[in-house]
Amino acid sequence: MIQGLLLALAAGSMVSLQNIFNTKVNERTGSWTTTTLVLGMGFAASLIFGLIFEGGQLFNLINMKPWYWISGSIGVGVVICLTLGIRQLGPTYAVSIVLISQLGSALLWDSQGWLGLRKVPFTFQQFIGVLVIVSGILVFKLSGKRREETA
Repeated sequence: MIQGLLLALAAGSMVSLQNIFNTKVNERTGSWTTTTLVLGMGFAASLIFGLIFEGGQLFNLINMKPWYWISGSIGVGVVICLTLGIRQLGPTYAVSIVLISQLGSALLWDSQGWLGLRKVPFTFQQFIGVLVIVSGILVFKLSGKRREETA
C-alpha cells in the first residue's frame, strides 16, 4: 500500500511538471504541435523503456479487446484540453478542475463497474469527500479574485 501511495504521489507531481512544460512549449508553438511533441516523445520513451524492461514481450498483444486501442486517442484529448484549459484559466485552477473531473469520473466508473472494473458501491462519505474538494477549489478561486480586486 505504501508503494502505491508513493507511486500515486510521484504521478501527481509528474503530471503537474508535465503541464508546466506543455504550457511553455505551447507558448512558442501551438496546441496541436505541443500535443504531437508530448505524445511523440512519450511514445519514444515508452518504446525504449518497454524494450529495456520487457524485451519482446512488449509486443505481445494477444487477447486485447478492440476498444482498448482508443486509449491513445483519449491521451490526445487529455493533452489538448489541458493545454488549452491552462492557457485560459491558469495552471492551478485548470488542474484543480481536472482533478475534480477525474475524481468524479473515477467514482462513476467504479460505482457502475463499467469496462470490466470491479463494482465499488458509492457511499455518502465519498460524496462528502468530493464536495469538500469542490468547496476547497471554490474557496481557492474566490479568495484569489478578492486579492486581485483589493490590489
